[in-house]
Amino acid sequence: MDDYPLLNLFWTMLWFFLWVMWFFLLFKVITDLFRDHSLGGWGKAGWLILVLVLPFLGVFVYLIARGRSMHERDAKQVQENEQAFRAYVQKAAGPGAGGSSADELHKLAALKDKGDITQEEFDRAKAKLLV
Repeated sequence: MDDYPLLNLFWTMLWFFLWVMWFFLLFKVITDLFRDHSLGGWGKAGWLILVLVLPFLGVFVYLIARGRSMHERDAKQVQENEQAFRAYVQKAAGPGAGGSSADELHKLAALKDKGDITQEEFDRAKAKLLV
């Protein structure tokens, strides 16, 4: 351990951390590039070639030129994912879930009329629905 001083270890860790951060940024730029629907195929190909051939310069130029709209595309993607999740949950819950309280009262009244529940059970369920 004497041949590799502590300061060199810190410098090595710093450079490794910066290298990992740069790869994260590179993947973020490439993901954003293919997520953008306003940019045509040739534009995407040009940016991708620039980012791959001149990696550091290409990423920095991309961030300067299109960095502001990256946030807008991220927010749009999150909103689309949330809408898709809500639609999936509503579909999975089925048509009976999330019905109005009037529908639930109608179902309770039908159960009471058939004799499946007593008047006391009907009143308790009705009180829960109306609260």
